[in-house]
Amino acid sequence: MFRALFGGILLMLLAGCSYLPGSGGSDGGGRYSIKQDRPPDETDVDVSKIPNAVPRVEPKSRGGNKSRYEVFGKTYYVLPSSAGYKERGIASWYGKKFHGHKTSNGEIYDMFAMTAAHKSLPLPTYVQVTNLKNNRKIIVRVNDRGPFHEGRIIDLSFVAAKKLDMLGGGVSRVEVEAIDPRTWQSSRAVVAAGQPVQSQQVGKKRYLQVGAFSLLSSAEQATRELNGLFGNMPVRIVPLAKGDLTLYRVQLGPVDSGANLAEIVSKVEAAGYAQPHLVD
Repeated sequence: MFRALFGGILLMLLAGCSYLPGSGGSDGGGRYSIKQDRPPDETDVDVSKIPNAVPRVEPKSRGGNKSRYEVFGKTYYVLPSSAGYKERGIASWYGKKFHGHKTSNGEIYDMFAMTAAHKSLPLPTYVQVTNLKNNRKIIVRVNDRGPFHEGRIIDLSFVAAKKLDMLGGGVSRVEVEAIDPRTWQSSRAVVAAGQPVQSQQVGKKRYLQVGAFSLLSSAEQATRELNGLFGNMPVRIVPLAKGDLTLYRVQLGPVDSGANLAEIVSKVEAAGYAQPHLVD
């Protein structure tokens, strides 16, 4: 009996996002308080303000990278590398049921972040996903395992699916292509050297907003990383309530008018935070 119980717990940890929106699946009242997955209560999210994941070189996660694992009696094999991976198939998405719970690599799933689940790519891997119905493209960071439904090749976060305009049908045919962070970074457009901080009105302070997070823990993690990068520049978290959703904005500053903004932005982007911008 103990062996059966242990096996069940291990299966849930590996499955990560086995139960998908609209599948009718349930984990039997385990760690998830919601039996049927669904979108967030605040569905009017402006995804145009949510940037793509920024590919960066990362070591393999300690969790979720066993060479083989078993879910629902089926054995899956993890690729030794993502190099050259390109596949077409069906994408699905997952949302509120898993929000705030651990992913297969031990991170916390955030349905408002540009992430995804994949059965065989190493964790983490950055991939470009193209919706073949409308040619929309996004970049997501794979940090979870799944989907474990036949014929589906990737499971996207809520906002990633919304950016691809595939929420209505629940699934869509896509092309998934792995990204080499080194190649991607070398081809990026570079901020012009020596770009000055724009002039500001007297009495107004300006901050460099690094990102906005739906989980306080994610904002706190970003704050710790930025404190390590900019020990002499304050970092603050500014909550913004919108309906039942609170965004935690992480900001550097105030930014001195004599600061080299290009250098600061370059450092922030190299740390994996896309599109930092000045705010009053």
